Parts: sequence; structure tokens; C-alpha cells
Amino acid sequence: MADIHGTYRLVKAISRDAAGNLLPTPYGGHPLGRVALGADGRMIAMTCDGRASLPAGTTREYSTYTGLYKFDGKTLVTRVDAASDPSRIGTDQVRGVRFEDGLMVLSPPLRPYGGAPEQRELYWEKISDI
Repeated sequence: MADIHGTYRLVKAISRDAAGNLLPTPYGGHPLGRVALGADGRMIAMTCDGRASLPAGTTREYSTYTGLYKFDGKTLVTRVDAASDPSRIGTDQVRGVRFEDGLMVLSPPLRPYGGAPEQRELYWEKISDI
């Protein structure tokens, strides 16, 4: 089982529709994010559109949550106890995990973003051991 403890920065995000076709790049092509996974089982994640300014009529995508996590080598499950979206509190956030070219890739389940279902993959570079 891989050791995932540490702090990571978001370096890339891709999105596909339910049929697997590529969609426009999430976060306006400028992802900004951090994930910290402590050895004590506590984590925090933050992602957002990192552009300095947004086109008129665009809402900045932003999400953060924290909680206790478990990792079995393939799946990261976080029991959320605080979040920017209150509907996540008390839920399990499940992410598939794989390692590719020195990056940790987290894959949330297929879910709606802006009204249409998307499957995202977030690529994280480890920047410290916490």
C-alpha cells in the first residue's frame, strides 16, 4: 500500500462526460488546490478556479472539506465533518486513487457539475511530508 501522507498541490484537472469524451478543462484551465493528508487520519482539501479574473457571468468554482479519512491502497474515503457545501457534512467522500508519473490522481465519482454529469480526475504533486 502506498503512503499518501503529506501535502499536495493541484497541478492538473481533466473532465469527461458519462460516455468518456473529454470536456472543457475544469477550473478554467488554471486549477488551484491543496490536499493535506495527516498520518493521524485527518485530511483537508481545497480546490478552486485559480484565474486572477473570470469572464463576465462566470462563477468561480470553489470547494473545501475536511474530516477523518481511510485509505486502502486504491480508495480514499473521507467522513466529512466540515465543508464549504453543508450538504457534504456527515457524508463519505469517496475518491479512486492511482499513481501516475510521480503524481497522485484522485477520481471522484461521476456527478453533476453545472447540470451535466462529469467524471473528473485531479492530479496532485506532493510538495511536503507535512
